[in-house]
Formats: sequence, structure tokens, C-alpha cells
Amino acid sequence: MTTADQMPSLRRRTSTKWRSYPEDVLPMFIAEMDFPTPPAVKAALEAAIENNDTGYAATADRGAATAYADFAAQRWGWRPDPARITYTTDVTVVIVESLRRLIEPGDGVILTPPVYAPFYHLVAEAGGRVVEVPLQDDGVSYRLDLPGIDAALTAGARTVLLCNPHNPLGLVHPREELTQLADIVERHGASVASDEIHAPLTHHGATFTPYLSVSDTARRHGVAAASGSKAFNLAGLKAAMFVVDSEPMARWLQAVPDAVSYRTGIMGLLATQEGFRHCTDWLDATIEVIQQNMELLERQLAEKLPAVRVRRGSATYLAWLDMRALGWGDDPAEYAVAHAKVALSSGPTFGTGGQGFARMNLACSPDTVVEAVDRLRAAASA
Repeated sequence: MTTADQMPSLRRRTSTKWRSYPEDVLPMFIAEMDFPTPPAVKAALEAAIENNDTGYAATADRGAATAYADFAAQRWGWRPDPARITYTTDVTVVIVESLRRLIEPGDGVILTPPVYAPFYHLVAEAGGRVVEVPLQDDGVSYRLDLPGIDAALTAGARTVLLCNPHNPLGLVHPREELTQLADIVERHGASVASDEIHAPLTHHGATFTPYLSVSDTARRHGVAAASGSKAFNLAGLKAAMFVVDSEPMARWLQAVPDAVSYRTGIMGLLATQEGFRHCTDWLDATIEVIQQNMELLERQLAEKLPAVRVRRGSATYLAWLDMRALGWGDDPAEYAVAHAKVALSSGPTFGTGGQGFARMNLACSPDTVVEAVDRLRAAASA
């Protein structure tokens, strides 16, 4: 069983999560875990420090790439060639550098909101233009709007920036939909960049499908962004991967400047390798805790604050909360931090469909979940 650090220990952390708000605010916004570093990762990092091994990363080393490929084979039945994997600092860099080579300045990049808020800035940074094709929402579940994506590509968009699994919803896209997406994209001569950072955090009982695994068609035009940073809480160590799985895309990837890879952190590569190679039991135990926290949140809300509904997904440690019935406006996270002292992620920043919603981080202790609901209830009753 993975157990979160105690609050006094958490308050001593210096990361964004713990330094963005005063101590009377419960931080449940940014995607950082409250859990301790996986033991094998911690031991490897300590050994590196003891050996004064803090120089530049040897990006020609295939250790982290091979560990990821083996993990993908075991979990998802798909093994990319480690020789076709290139390192960089983080997934946002994979996305920006990929888009810079997949589009021309001013080209449309399709986003499927509500979606990871920084996507909007990354498209602009790469010189693209955001084209929203919101997810279809029947009030119970979300899914890709494939006809809408087809229409947007017909109108001139050149790339789909896919979130798989989808943040903030925890949506795991079905294989059949990804296969159809690949066919649509190929028909238009377009491309897909798939952010798969949350894939290792797919819940037990659900099946994640890597975009590049669905067909030769997907492999001809797709690049995936992969990392151990969410699964093993390594964001500050700076390592991520460009993953391609065809000869044309391998040649395409060679155009990425060497400097993009040289900026990778040596500790990040080491931690990524250890995580994917030796921490799968830790990961499974952590996913179990996350799922228990999801269930606890649902029970707590049903009992204490039934006006708030969890739109539950099948991946990540992020809960998408429908808070519209509270009357807290388009951005209930703003009201929550001011009146409940609970910091959530702002729903509107995730684009169309985010108004009246907020995102809650459940990679924490059960006590934190209970306290958060109690604070929100008190604010709603005031």
C-alpha cells in the first residue's frame, strides 16, 4: 500500500504545489503526488549523488528508452524500438518541438477540450493556431468528436494534438476510436501528436491503447510524448521522450536539433529508467490508492455535498468535478480557494466545456480528500 507523506513533511517541500498558497490552503491543483518517491528511484538517485554523478546526460544511452519500451510491451502489448526514441526535458517540449516540424506558421492544430490547459499556449509557442473540436458529452461520458475532427481537417487544420489518456477527464480513448482517428488523419495527409504522459496511471480494469499501436497508418504520421514524471512523480527531474514507430517518422525525428536532447536531466533519465524497470509494483499499489480515493471522494460528496458530481474517468489521479449546481460561477475553483481554502485547478482554463467545473488532485491521503470535501461543504453552507 502506498501511503502519502504526513502534512508536516509535505509542508517542508519546496515544489510549486507547496509554495503557491499560504499554509491555510489545501493544495489540490497541480499534478504532483503527495506520495514518497518510489524506493528504487530514491536509491538510484542517492547512489548517483554519492558518486558525484551530476554531469550532462548521456543521451545516446538507451537505458531509459529500453525500460520504457519493455514497460509498454508488458502493459500494453506494444514495444516501440528504443533506437527510435529521443530524449528531452519534458512532455511540453516534445509537443512544441513536434508541432514546429508538423505544421507551418499559422496552421490549425486541433484540440479536444476540455483538455490540458497548457496545450493552448504550446500551440501558440509552436506558431500554430488553435482549432477547438470539443469532446462529445452526453452528460454521462465523453468521447472524441470524429466527424468534427474530420470537418476541421477538411477546413485546413494540419495536426491533431491528442491527449491520451485525456487530462482532466481521465478518459481512456477506445482502440476503435483511435483507429478511426488515424484513418481520418491519414486521408487528409495530416498528423497526430499524442500526449501519453498519464498512460502508466491507467486504472486497474481499464485498457490503455497507445496511439502508435493501433495501425501502420497511425505509425506513419504519429509521434507520442512519453515520460515517467506523472507515474513516479519525477516532474522536477526533467526527462521525457519523443516516441515514433515507423521509418518515415524516425527520419522526421532526426530533424530535431541535438540541443533539444542535450537539455535532458541526467537524474531524470536515471529516475525514468529505474521507475519503468523496477517500480511497477509500487505503481500498481499507487493506482490502487488513487482508485480508493476516487471512490472515497464520490461517497463523501454524495453524503455531504451532493450538488457536486464527479465525472469519473479510468486513468490519472485527477478528478473532474461538475460544480455548476453550487452557483459558484464559471470558475468555481476561484470561489473554492477564497472561501473554502481548497486550491483546485480552474475549469475554464481547460477550454470549451470547462465552465462551472474544477479539477481535483487525488494523489494524496484519504484524510486530505475528506478534509477537502468538509471545507467545500462549509463554504457552500455559509
